[in-house]
Amino acid sequence: MAEQEKNRISVEIYGHTYKMVGTESTGHMRLVASIVDDKMREINGLNPSLDSSKLAVLTAVNSVNDYLILKEQYEKLEEQLKQLKG
Repeated sequence: MAEQEKNRISVEIYGHTYKMVGTESTGHMRLVASIVDDKMREINGLNPSLDSSKLAVLTAVNSVNDYLILKEQYEKLEEQLKQLKG
C-alpha cells in the first residue's frame, strides 16, 4: 500500500509560527490552526491573566470537551439510524 503524501505548511497560532505536517489538505490544516487560534483568543478574552501554557491547556481541554460531546451525539444518531433501519 502506498504511503500518503504529507503536506507541510507554516501556520500562525496566537502569535507564534508552527510548522504543521499531515496527510490532510493544507486548507484543512489551516482551518484547524485558525480554530485553535480563535479558541485561544476567546479564552484569553475571558481570562487575560493566564500565561500562554495555561491558555494552551485550557484550549485543549475545551476542544476535547467539544469533541466528546459531538462524538456522543454522533453515536446516538448512529443508534437511532440502526433502529430506523430495523
